[in-house]
Amino acid sequence: MRVISGSARGTKLIALPGEDVTRPTIDRVKEGMFSALQFSLPGSRVLDLFAGSGQLGIEALSRGAAKCTFVDRNRQAVSVVEKNCKAAGMMQNSRVLMSEADAFLNTTNEMYHIVLLDPPYRQGILQQLLPKVAAVTEPGGTVLCESEVAASLPDECDGLIKKKQYRYGTVLVTRYEKER
Repeated sequence: MRVISGSARGTKLIALPGEDVTRPTIDRVKEGMFSALQFSLPGSRVLDLFAGSGQLGIEALSRGAAKCTFVDRNRQAVSVVEKNCKAAGMMQNSRVLMSEADAFLNTTNEMYHIVLLDPPYRQGILQQLLPKVAAVTEPGGTVLCESEVAASLPDECDGLIKKKQYRYGTVLVTRYEKER
């Protein structure tokens, strides 16, 4: 696993062993996600919810995002995110928090231009959290949801409008934009 573009391009990132805690996004999916965001990234505030290794948020920072908040409930994952941010030279633009996603969304006062969601598959987490994600997404902002292909996501949710879905084998990426 590595940073694929930007200022930290080529930086090797570590992940926790096994897929029970983290499931790293493959490069082909990551490249597709960031192609959809390329014009939105410079200067943006990013939320990497279910951060895992932090690779999505680090990729956003490497490509010009101003700041990224990484949230994961697993203490070991948080440690890996911190190590990866340091290795990529992104610690000064990063905020790494150990929290349940739901609890974080209920208490944050910050608004984000881009929200990256890669929760555990097949648990209905995206459907449950989308209204709370909408509340922390800036008008005109983008939300990218990574899920299994069979996930049933709404066309609209509290101002988030489904714009496009991208299929990469068994992975589905859904792009929402927040109404202005």
